Parts: sequence; C-alpha cells; structure tokens
Amino acid sequence: MNTSIHATKSNSPRAGGTRGVDINPALSIVEWLSGDECHALDEPGLLAAFGRRLRAIGLPVDRLTLHLMTLHPEFLGRTLAWAPGEPIEIHDREHGAHVTFARSPLRKVMDTRQPMIVSVTDGDQDSWQDIDVFAGRSLSQLMIAPLCNVDGPVSAVVFATKEARGFMPSDIQMLERLLPALRNTCELRIMRQIELSLLDTYVGPMTAQRILAGRIRQGEIESLEAALILCDLRGFTELSNRFPPGEMLELLNAYFDIVVPAITREGGEVLKFMGDAVLAFFPTADAEEASTAALSAARSIVDELADFRDNGLKLRAGIALHYGKVSYGNIGSGHRLDFTVIGSDVNLLSRIQSACGVLGKTILMSDAFRQKVADEDVQSAGFHRLRGFERNIELFGLEATDDGIL
Repeated sequence: MNTSIHATKSNSPRAGGTRGVDINPALSIVEWLSGDECHALDEPGLLAAFGRRLRAIGLPVDRLTLHLMTLHPEFLGRTLAWAPGEPIEIHDREHGAHVTFARSPLRKVMDTRQPMIVSVTDGDQDSWQDIDVFAGRSLSQLMIAPLCNVDGPVSAVVFATKEARGFMPSDIQMLERLLPALRNTCELRIMRQIELSLLDTYVGPMTAQRILAGRIRQGEIESLEAALILCDLRGFTELSNRFPPGEMLELLNAYFDIVVPAITREGGEVLKFMGDAVLAFFPTADAEEASTAALSAARSIVDELADFRDNGLKLRAGIALHYGKVSYGNIGSGHRLDFTVIGSDVNLLSRIQSACGVLGKTILMSDAFRQKVADEDVQSAGFHRLRGFERNIELFGLEATDDGIL
C-alpha cells in the first residue's frame, strides 16, 4: 500500500503508455468549483458535474465518491457515488456504520488526515472492495484524499480508475491541484447541512426557519393560532425512585420515541421537553385541520403506549389538547434566548393536563378544541375548577381511551 500521493511534476506519459494530461485544464475546474454555477448545485449535482469535467480533460476517473461526514443524532454522514453514464448513488450512513469502514483505507485517511493510494496489487484490496460503492466494479486503483474542514469531522473524496496501470503521475498531480477548491466547496455544503440538521434537531423546523431568517432578537414575538398538545408521563416520580438514572434515561427515551414521531407525523412541531412532558403545537392555518391532526397524534400516542412493554412495565400518559392564540418567539436574557409559546391559552393547556391525573383521564380537551373536531367519541367530562382561572371550565374526553388509570 502506498501512503503518499506525491507525484513527480511531469506531463509525459507513463513508460509504455500513450496518455498525458496538460495541467492547465485544472484551472478551469478550479474556477468552476469556486463559481456561481457550482455554488447553486446540490450535492448530487456537484458530484455529477465534477465527474464529467474530470473525464472531459482526460482523467481516467471511472468511479468518484464523496464521503461527507456530519453532525446528526441519527446519521454519521452521507456517501455519494458517481460513474460515467450512471445515476448518482446516495447512501446515508447511520451511526455504527464506522464499524464497516473501520479497517478500510478510507477510514485511515479520515483518521490520519493523510492521503493514500491503494491498488489491487497491494494485497489488501478486500478492505475497500467490500465497500458497497466500490464492490464489483473491477477498479484497479483508488486515490483517497481527506477533505479537512476548519473544524468538525473530516470528510473524504475517492478517485478510482479501472485502468490496469492506475493513475499516471500527471493524473495525480492534476487531482492534487483540484483538492483545495473541492474541499472549500464541500465544506460550505457540510457546514450548511450541519447548521440545518442541528437547528432542526434542537429547535424544530419552523423555529429553525425563523432563526435562519434572522428573527433572533430578544422580544421578537408573533401571535398565532394553533392546536396545542401537552403530553405528560404518568407516575414519573415513582419511576425515577425505582430505577437508577441510566435506566430511567433509557425509559424516557423509549417514551419519547413513541410521543415525538406521533406528533411530527401529523405535522406538529415539538417546542419543549419539560422533564417527562412534551409540549408541541400544530401551526396549520386551517383550525379544523390542525385540531384533527393533534387529536390523531394523541390517539396514536395512547395506542402505542398501550402496546409498550419493558420487562413487564407499562407506560401511560396524560394528554391535554387545546386550540387557542399564543405568543411565539424569543424570550430570555442577553445572548441566551429560547423560542417558546406563552399566553393564557398555554396556561390553560397546562391546567387541563393536570386535570388528567385528578380525573383519571388519558385525554382531556377544551371546549375550544372540541368545537374544531368532529369526533363522536368526544364526551363531556363536566365543569371543573382549574387553578388560576375564575370560572369553572368544561372539559371533554374520549370514551375510547379514558380507562380511568392514573
């Protein structure tokens, strides 16, 4: 295995060969990588156009892959692969995929930040020919180069050829000249993707859009109407006393793995995790549509929790539903801000949720919410005094899910 891609500065063909590549065409590709046309392309478009340009100037690239690492709670990174005349392949790599690449030259390049050339004659070709984007393609040589960002994870690019003699020194020199420009354009895309994925993960897509649009000043608030849901795990204190912190955290995550997807599938956005509680809203302009979606999410949560078992343990929740007007935006101090919803309707939602435990109801909703949904299972649970509200408030439940279990 050759661990260096340094080549002699010669444009002459390899001994016995007939191919030579002029260095000057590299400048046009560098300019393209830095220009507006390339900047407007997405990752697959970039890879395809780059591969075609490499072939057009005489480089024998038969397989071109980008291995872009990111920061994401579910994915380690993304592999994109190009070959002449074929559609782009995209493989999202989940965490744990590094085990597959652990002994490969690709992993070594990322870890050491040092480029490498590997050939079928090196005797360890199985370490890269078993990787899905290289397998079964009769490749003879790979030139692997790291794409090092200013900070963050290291990505890589792989240039592969089928030519028996591999890449010529002039080919390698040409590709070396292109690497800085390729690194820069990939870094822009990687950082943008990290920015989007982290914002989406920690604050949700709607809030992420507001942040990226520059609406980040303290006190920037807008009023909107939305269906609201507050889902709280029953018996959290008792469970916390029974289980050690590590096991309790696993249990909470299992619970959230039921609640959050049920909400997001229906178009809701989670605003906060408050201990064992999840606050979310459905900001659809159509009030009936938003409320119906919220009720559907609540039903899904109840059904999935009913099927949950962990060493005989059952989980149950109390779910409050309300439709009203909220103030949505930035609160906090100085440079430490938070996006949230506030207002009397949020307070009412919280009180309704508390009533779930008192009344032994799984789902309770306000009259304002009930009026937005057409569901024959909705029944009055009577008028109740809720802390902080002067008048008794009528609450409604669902006959199909009200099991009377706290």
